Amino acid sequence: MTPRERGRKDRPWLMRTYAGHSSAEASNELYRRNLAKGQTGLSVAFDLPTQTGYDPDHILARGEVGRVGVPVCHLGDMRRLFQDIPLERMNTSMTINATAMWLLALYQVVAEEQGADVAALQGTTQNDIVKEYLSRGTHVFPPGPSLRLTTDMIAYTVGAIPKWNPINICSYHLQEAGATPVQEIAYAMSTAIAVLDAVRASGQVPQERFGDVVARISFFVNAGVRFIEEMCKMRAFGRIWDRITLERYGVQDPKHRRFRYGVQVNSLGLTEAQPENNIQRIVLEMLAVTLSKDARARAVQLPAWNEALGLPRPWDQQWSLRIQQVLAHESDLLEYDDIFAGSHVIEAEVDTLVEAATAEIDRIQEMGGAMAAVESGYLKAQLVASHAERRARIEAGEEKIVGVNCYESTEPNPLTADLDTAIMTVDPENEARVVRALVAWRDRREEGRAQDALAALKKAAAGSDNLMGPTLECARAGVTTGEWSWALRDVFGEFRAPTGVGGAPVAVAAEAGTPLAAVRAKAAATAADLGVGKLRLLVGKPGLDGHSNGAEQIAVRARDAGFEVIYQGIRLTPEQIVSAAVAEDVHCVGLSILSGSHAELVPDVLARLREAGAPDIPVIVGGIIPAADAVALREAGVAAVFTPKDFGITEIIGRIVDEIRTANRLDPLEVPA
Repeated sequence: MTPRERGRKDRPWLMRTYAGHSSAEASNELYRRNLAKGQTGLSVAFDLPTQTGYDPDHILARGEVGRVGVPVCHLGDMRRLFQDIPLERMNTSMTINATAMWLLALYQVVAEEQGADVAALQGTTQNDIVKEYLSRGTHVFPPGPSLRLTTDMIAYTVGAIPKWNPINICSYHLQEAGATPVQEIAYAMSTAIAVLDAVRASGQVPQERFGDVVARISFFVNAGVRFIEEMCKMRAFGRIWDRITLERYGVQDPKHRRFRYGVQVNSLGLTEAQPENNIQRIVLEMLAVTLSKDARARAVQLPAWNEALGLPRPWDQQWSLRIQQVLAHESDLLEYDDIFAGSHVIEAEVDTLVEAATAEIDRIQEMGGAMAAVESGYLKAQLVASHAERRARIEAGEEKIVGVNCYESTEPNPLTADLDTAIMTVDPENEARVVRALVAWRDRREEGRAQDALAALKKAAAGSDNLMGPTLECARAGVTTGEWSWALRDVFGEFRAPTGVGGAPVAVAAEAGTPLAAVRAKAAATAADLGVGKLRLLVGKPGLDGHSNGAEQIAVRARDAGFEVIYQGIRLTPEQIVSAAVAEDVHCVGLSILSGSHAELVPDVLARLREAGAPDIPVIVGGIIPAADAVALREAGVAAVFTPKDFGITEIIGRIVDEIRTANRLDPLEVPA
C-alpha cells in the first residue's frame, strides 16, 4: 500500500541551513531564529581557524576569524553556541574534519552540562579527511594519524553515543573540485573502505558489532544541476554500498547496509552573473535528491541565492528553507512510492555508473587504497584534470551556463540594486573581540589542569590508546582549539597535500588560431622583451582558505600558456608569499582568496612587497570579492581583480601578460590569433 493509499505522507527529510558567523553569541541567535521558522536540524559552519586547529590569535588566523563560520575556541564558546538549545532533542550536523574529535568532545561536555543523556545525542561530525587532502584543504595531520583519529572516534561513539554518525564521508567537495559522477562515487567509496578497514584492523570493535559501525557511516553528497545524472548517481551509490558492506564486511542485516546520506546542493555552481537564476538551479538540484523515494536524502541543506556574492543574510537563508518546506508540505511528493522504479532509461544509466565506478574503485585498491592514492598524488591529479576539462567546455560554449556564457543580456536586478545591502558583512572589529575573549578565558582557567590534560593527550598520541578520553579531559580542563591541535602536531607532524598541478594534462589546445595560441605568443614576446626565457607567475593562497580549485586552474592554464608557474599550495602567510616572489624573481603575483579575508591579507602582501624592494611586481587577486572591496583593492595598488563572473581563464592569463607589460613600462602588445 502506498503512502497515498494509506492516507498519509512519508516523513520529510531533515531540513537544515548551513550557518554560523562572527561569534558564538551571534550564531546562537541565528540558530534559534531558524529553528523557530521550522528548521528541523542544525548544521554548524565553523570558521577556518577552528577547522584547521588554530586559535584566533595565531598569525595564520588573521582576517579569517568568524568569516565563513563560527569561531569555537574552547568549552565556553560551545556553551554559548548552544545556549537555550536542548541538545538531547536536537539533530546537529557539524561540518568539521581535522578537528572533529575536539568539536565532538566539546559538544558532549556541553550536553552533559545541560543534563542530557549522552547516549541519546543525535547528529553527525563530517570527519572525512581524504576530501580535505583532495579538495577543501582544511587538513592538519598526515594521512596515517588522521585515519587514527577517525578510527578512535568511530570506536568511541559506537559504544558511548550510539545514535551519532561519527563520519560523514563527503563527496560534496569532490564534485566542486571537478569530479565526474564516476569519480565522486569511486573516491567516496574508496574512502569508506579505508575507514572501515582501519576500524576493523584496530580491534577496538568486536566483529559481532561491526554491523553497528557500518550502520552509523553516513555520506554527504553534492547535487548539481544535471538532474537525471545526479539522481542516477544516488541510486548507483546505494547499490555499490550495499554490495561492498555485504561482500567485503559480511554485514547481513539489510538495515545496517542502507545507504544513508545528506546533501548540500551545489554552491560553487551558483553564479555571480544574474544571481536570481540561482533559485531555479537550487530547486532543480534539490529535486534530484528528493524526488526518488528509493534514493532520497535523509537531510537536505540548501545554499542561498546570493552566495556567489558574499555572506547570505538571515532572509536569504529563510528563502532557501521555505523552498524545502513548500516541496515537502505543499506538493504531493511524499505521497508516492518511487516514481522511477522500472524505468529502463534510469536503470541503464545506473548500470553504466555502477560499472565505471566499480572499475575505478578496483583501480584505487590496486594502488593500495585511498590513502596511498592520496599520497601518490593520483587522486588530486585526476580531479585537477577533470576540472580543467570542464572549464574548457564552459569557455568553448559546449557546456552552457545561463547568464554567464549565453543569454547574457539582462534587465536591472532589484535584488542586487544595492550590493552593499544584498549580502551580510562581518564587523571588522569582531576578530579583536574574539581574541580578547580568548585571552580572558586562558587567564581564568585552572592552568595546571589544562597543562596536565595536554601532556596526557600527547602521551596517548605517542602510544596506541584511544584519543577520545584524553580529548574529553582537555575539553573539561579549558584547553583551547589551537592547544589541542598543536599538542597533536607535536606528535604527528603536519601534512602538505600534493597540488595536482604538475600531473594535470593539457586541457585546452594551443593550436594555431586558438585563443590560447595568441596568449602563448604574447607571453613569449613579453619574455623576450624582458630578456628572460619564460615569464614567471607566483600563484599564492594566503590565509586559511583551502578552496584551491581556482588557483589550480589558473596555474595549469598559465603553464600551458608558456609561463613558469610557482605554486606551493594552500595556507601561506603573506610573508611566505612575498619571500617566494622575491626569491623566484617573479613577474607577477596572483592571490586567490574565497573566504573573505582579502581586505586584511592583500594589503599586507602589497606592503611587504614594497618593504622587500619589489613594489613594481603586479599583484592580481581572484575570489568572492564584493564590488566595493574590489574598488578598495585596486585603490590600494592591486593591478586587477577577478571574481566568479570572469570565467574565461585564457582571457585572465592574457590580462596577466598585459599587466606585466604595463608594470615593466612595455608598450601594449597585440598578437593576432
